[in-house]
Amino acid sequence: MNVLIAPDAFKDSLAAKAVVEAMQRGVLQFSPNANCFHISASDGGEGFLQAVQGYQKNLSEIFVNTVDPFGRPIHVEYVWDASSKTAYIELAKASGIELLFEKERDALQSSTYGTGLQIKDALSKGAEKIYVGIGGSATNDAALGIAHALGYDFLDKESESLPPKGASLSEISFITPPKEDFSRIQFFAINDVLNPLFGPSGAAYTYAAQKGASKEEIVFLDRGLQHLDALVQKSFRLQNAQVPGSGAAGGTAYGLKSFFNAEFISGTSFILGLSNFHDILSEEKIDLILTGEGKIDHQTAFGKWVHGIIQEATPYKVPVMAVCGKLDLDDDGVKSLGLLDARQVYDPSKPVQYSFDHADELVTARTFQLLQANF
Repeated sequence: MNVLIAPDAFKDSLAAKAVVEAMQRGVLQFSPNANCFHISASDGGEGFLQAVQGYQKNLSEIFVNTVDPFGRPIHVEYVWDASSKTAYIELAKASGIELLFEKERDALQSSTYGTGLQIKDALSKGAEKIYVGIGGSATNDAALGIAHALGYDFLDKESESLPPKGASLSEISFITPPKEDFSRIQFFAINDVLNPLFGPSGAAYTYAAQKGASKEEIVFLDRGLQHLDALVQKSFRLQNAQVPGSGAAGGTAYGLKSFFNAEFISGTSFILGLSNFHDILSEEKIDLILTGEGKIDHQTAFGKWVHGIIQEATPYKVPVMAVCGKLDLDDDGVKSLGLLDARQVYDPSKPVQYSFDHADELVTARTFQLLQANF
């Protein structure tokens, strides 16, 4: 039995590497002679740099003094390839939701400015290509923070500078471009989210609640994103709000595209390309792909890691099964997503914390159960 194990991390519980190890134990319990192949996963969120470093050679880590989503000083890294003048930046390092306690999450006040300072440092080193993995953000500022760090100014009706955060979106009357010309720099936004910038499936309505926004604040943020887009259309004659993926990371993808002409790249496709995923499937006679992430629900089909794996595996007709922290799809939803089967770690008969405290052994057990039920 040849099994390819390619899960993402389980947020607040297990890193992707730990999930791989737990799944492999389940596979070997079911079939001691199984051959297991592994892929380091990232859809552009947490673990993006680690995944890149696992497949690219001659990279160096560059540590930068920057700030977290609320402007507090932090010291974090990005990855630099001097030979190709390419920087790989993980937005979650400086602007990520995991940097904040749950009670302090605030989509109105958080900013991507810290990520912008990392990009600024890479540009000072002569970067010509910048790949930004934009998953896991704590923000809903449409990359105002990044743009401000690189010289853009956002002004209110009195021509006063506004702080680059979600709360300012509705107040912007004028956008002053930077003096520096970024046209020679290639920017890439790496993500697997397909949401538009605003509307019922946009950045605010889909993701702002988990970033601390109330229902009223979600409406306010969505209107702010619409306002920004109207101003960008008027000022720069760009229409990017409905481009699939523009709503990623609280509209960071939209901002990178509108302010820096960034190209969108699927995070899953990007990482799988580095990992020789297609070679493994075509050359190793893989019988099964095991994947997973913290939660599988209706948002998964908007381009999360599991959905990307399914899409990439479809041409090879290899079945895909998943273990996740929480499964919020019924059997029909699981099949519609393209999974052969799925199991959740969460046990509703036990306290929620039990699943977090015992995630490692539970992933192993659920993997064994999946195999036992289907092979």
